[in-house]
Amino acid sequence: MTQRPVLEVKNLRVEFPTRRGTLVAVDDISFEIAPGEVLGVVGESGAGKSMTGSAVIGLLEPPGRIAGGEVLLDGRRIDNLPYDEMRKVRGKEIGAIFQDPLTSLNPLYTIGDQLTETILTHLDMSAAEARARAVALLNEVGIPAAERRIDAYPHQFSGGMRQRVVIALALAAGPRLIIADEPTTALDVSIQAQIITLIKRLCREHGAAVMLVTHDMGVIAETADRVAVMYAGRIAEIGPVREVIKNAKHPYTSGLMGSIPKIGHTDARLAQIDGSMPRLNAIPKGCAFNPRCTRVFDRCRVERPEPIAVERTRVACWLYDKTPAAAGGSR
Repeated sequence: MTQRPVLEVKNLRVEFPTRRGTLVAVDDISFEIAPGEVLGVVGESGAGKSMTGSAVIGLLEPPGRIAGGEVLLDGRRIDNLPYDEMRKVRGKEIGAIFQDPLTSLNPLYTIGDQLTETILTHLDMSAAEARARAVALLNEVGIPAAERRIDAYPHQFSGGMRQRVVIALALAAGPRLIIADEPTTALDVSIQAQIITLIKRLCREHGAAVMLVTHDMGVIAETADRVAVMYAGRIAEIGPVREVIKNAKHPYTSGLMGSIPKIGHTDARLAQIDGSMPRLNAIPKGCAFNPRCTRVFDRCRVERPEPIAVERTRVACWLYDKTPAAAGGSR
C-alpha cells in the first residue's frame, strides 16, 4: 500500500485583480509530496515559485487570491479555511523557512522566548518542558552550547546560526510539511552546504514533506528527490531529480541545465536562453516559452500544452505529443 501524500496541490490558480484586468501568477498547476520527500521547485525570477509556496501556506499578499483548485494537507482541504484556523495549521502542521532569518525572528525577544512561545502555542506541555524541548531542538540543528545560547538575542548569532534557529522554529511543533523558500540564498557557500544537509537530514528523521523553493539547480541537485521546473506560472517539467538533470526533456529545462558549468568540461561558452521571462500582463499565446524556444513550431504558438507523461517525468511540451493530430505540426 502506497503512502498518502502529505501535500496535494490540484489545479492551483492564483490571480491578482487589477484595474487593467486580472493577472494570473500561478496557472493550473498540480503536484504532490510524500512523507520524508523533498520536492524542489525551480525557475527564473517571476516563474511563480514563491507564489505557489505562499498559496500553500496561506500567506498570499492581497489582492492576490486563490482563484481555483485545491490544496490538501494529509487529505484535508486547507485552501478554504478561515484565517484563524489556517493560522493554527500554519504553526503546528506546516513550518516555514524563509530566505532572510531576520524576517522570521523578533529582534526584541531571546531565541528561547520565541521557541518556547511557539511550542506552548501548539503543544500541550509545561513551560519547563517547552524550554527543554527548545534546548533539544537547538542541539538538533547544530547550535553549540545550546543551554547557554538559548537566552541570546538574534543579533548575537551569525547568519548561518540564525538560519539554524529558524529551522528549529519551523520544526518546533512537529509539522507534517515544511515550506523552505530560498533558505540558503543569503548565506556563504560553505554555510549553504551545511544548511542543505541539515534540512535534508531533519526532514528524513521527522518524516516531514518539504517543498524547497529556489533558483539554484545546485541546491536542487544536492537536496531534492524530485524537481518541478516552473515557467510563467506553470510547471514545464516534473520528475525525479536525477532524471531531470541528466535527461532534461523540456527545452526550457535543457536550457537551464546547459547554463550550469560542469567540472572537467572546458567549453569556451556556456549555453544561454535568449530573452527573459514574460511579464504577467504579456504572457504569449500557446506555450509561454515559445518566443525563447529553439525548437518551436506552429502548434506551440497557438495551443497551450498540458503535461504529458514521458518515461518517469511529466513534460508540458508538444514535442512529446504522439497523438495523430500532432503529426501535422510544421516546424
